[in-house]
Amino acid sequence: MAREDGESLSDLLGGWRSAVETTVPVIGFAAGWLAGGRSIPLGAGVAVLAGAGVAGWRIAAGRRPIGAVFSLLVVCLGALVALRTGRAADFFAVRVLTNAASALAWVASILVRWPLLGLVVGTVLGQKTRWRADPDLLRGYQRASWVWVGQYLVRLAVFVPLWWANAVLWLAAAQTVLTWPLVAACLALSWWVLRRSLPEGHPGIRHPRALQPR
Repeated sequence: MAREDGESLSDLLGGWRSAVETTVPVIGFAAGWLAGGRSIPLGAGVAVLAGAGVAGWRIAAGRRPIGAVFSLLVVCLGALVALRTGRAADFFAVRVLTNAASALAWVASILVRWPLLGLVVGTVLGQKTRWRADPDLLRGYQRASWVWVGQYLVRLAVFVPLWWANAVLWLAAAQTVLTWPLVAACLALSWWVLRRSLPEGHPGIRHPRALQPR
């Protein structure tokens, strides 16, 4: 297989920055909640302010505004849920639900042969859906997408028991640990699976090739 030297999924998708930024409102919530004597309103306020700061930073840096708005929306929804229920751990309930929904979406995309990893990378590379005409790339993206399913299942396996136990500080710590370190591992492993799935001589993900008629 032709190698694309120095390139990885982390380079293409900008994994570390988004992953690290996601933890800022979570740390803000835990810090505000703890500093205020387990005050949900203070924790929620700090989280929303931190989320707004991160969103503003993303937009100012020229990043996609949709991603910034969505991340801020998740923070605001978490704050509203926690304020509504009076249970601090419910700040993380939206994140639990989004991870469950993401796992289901990735599984469905694999089963219908439209793997989300291919859609994301194809969009970043400006290929749209041309990669689907390459059976080797399609198979590779399907296999690599299972790694992403595993990522969401790992988070759920950790988050759900902690959410049930109302372990706020442990949830914040788990969110931090299972963000960039887990995303980094997921990017590296899915990149390895994708490259291993392509046969010798394949030009690589930047050069999808159509199935040649017999």
